[in-house]
Amino acid sequence: MTITDEDCLAETLTFNAQFEATAASRPPRGQAPSADVLALLRRNRLGGDTPPVRLPQGQDRVVAGGVRVRAFVPDRVEGVYLHLHGGGWAFGSADGQDEKLWRLAVEARLAVMSVDYRLAPEHPFPAGPDDCEEAARWLVDHAEAEFGTGRLLIGGESAGAHLSVLTLLRLRDRHGITGTFRAANLAFGPYDLSMTPSQRLFGSRRLLSNSDSMRASYELFTPKMGPEERRAPEVSPLYADLSGLPSARIVVGAQDPLLDDSLFLAQRWRAAGSPVQLGVVAGAMHGFTLFPLTITAREQQRQRDFLAGV
Repeated sequence: MTITDEDCLAETLTFNAQFEATAASRPPRGQAPSADVLALLRRNRLGGDTPPVRLPQGQDRVVAGGVRVRAFVPDRVEGVYLHLHGGGWAFGSADGQDEKLWRLAVEARLAVMSVDYRLAPEHPFPAGPDDCEEAARWLVDHAEAEFGTGRLLIGGESAGAHLSVLTLLRLRDRHGITGTFRAANLAFGPYDLSMTPSQRLFGSRRLLSNSDSMRASYELFTPKMGPEERRAPEVSPLYADLSGLPSARIVVGAQDPLLDDSLFLAQRWRAAGSPVQLGVVAGAMHGFTLFPLTITAREQQRQRDFLAGV
């Protein structure tokens, strides 16, 4: 484990305090959002209160099984990154971060394909994972013809990181596909939906996520399951056999309720025989890359370097 960005700790903690102060005037997120709140969250940027910017470089299309994706294809393509967005499995979208994905595509020389998977509560587990699996299988079969390369990568943020690991496991277990995706980029994901100690003990601090909001997200995504059922490997990849998976880069903030999830997953990933880079960002809260911080710029550069180099 590497603790990064300690030189930015004062800036990071100041931002966290400002975020908490502002959040104190908002309704708590310890229960399922109303239809109006959910619609607002889906309309606006993750972590923000304005709609996302849609760039003309994004191409909306439909692939196998009717799954919608949004593709960004730069002039120079040396690989394909299957991106799975965050948003607690209930909001977020493939067009929610066009600017970041286009910049990643150009600078890492990747075609980026972001999956617009179905969202809870209208489409609870396993709908979202099913869509990600379909998109990944399509990419395995068509990447060479569509993008001129078979070098495949996968990753995402928060719920998208969870879906990335589930997708790799489904490809291995259901279709015998291993080695095709050469790396996974996993940012602050939840890997134990029965709740790791850091999730349960984080409390009600009004950062982007806390114990109550995580629990509410799991109830939306897996509404008919209790903690024991959520511990099943097909729901919580921390409990899965992780053998045969590609190299991974796992990053999490030190003030994220999902800290243990990343620490434990990295340990099990490495024990299963695959290389892992684990970074813990000093003072960072869940979802810190959504905000204009020094640690965000650094993390985006580290992500680009990893994806361009594997």
